[in-house]
Amino acid sequence: MTTTSTDAANTAVLRHAMVASQLRTNAVSDARVVTAMATVPREDFIPDTEAALVYRDAALPLGGGRFQNPPLATARLLTEAEIVSQDRVLLIGATTGYTAALIAKLGAKVTAVESDPALAAIARTALAGLPDVEVIEGSLAQGHAAGAPYDVLVIDGAVDELPMALTEQLRVDGRITTGLVERGVTRLAAGRRTAGGQGVQAFVDGECVVLPGFARPAAFRF
Repeated sequence: MTTTSTDAANTAVLRHAMVASQLRTNAVSDARVVTAMATVPREDFIPDTEAALVYRDAALPLGGGRFQNPPLATARLLTEAEIVSQDRVLLIGATTGYTAALIAKLGAKVTAVESDPALAAIARTALAGLPDVEVIEGSLAQGHAAGAPYDVLVIDGAVDELPMALTEQLRVDGRITTGLVERGVTRLAAGRRTAGGQGVQAFVDGECVVLPGFARPAAFRF
């Protein structure tokens, strides 16, 4: 997206309004997450969309049935992830790269997995200047085992169930944040990998995009 200095000033105002009205009033308590979202231009990762829409607290259509998570959902997930400098983070549902850029801003090394080839291509271009971000095109539910073990798993969207294939790519006691779909309601959840599996608990109901490829197998009925 080509911008003028006036456009940049206008989007900066919208970005800071997003921080003030959406994040600071809704339990986004990690100052580093707030700073990252106040400085990373969200519009750079949402092509062909008016800036006023980019900064609304709503899911944004990206084509092909995919959506960018609302800013508040992403902010809450990153806050609960407690990411620190040099953490190795596996991001599932990278879309066009915005959340990967935020995580890199927190000082982490990011492996960002995206299943949609067009979105992955946009993400690679948008993130080209960030050496600590790698975009992997592949199955969201399978992650990227070649880069394991990771310190943190961030699923930037909601899933019907959290596959062990992803959890097993974390170190024991590694942190997990994700959206969950429970009885048709999306919730944000956090937890850790344990020696025997995972312990994840919802902490708030909230709008969160549903990611493809995580449908729970249909129960067998007699």
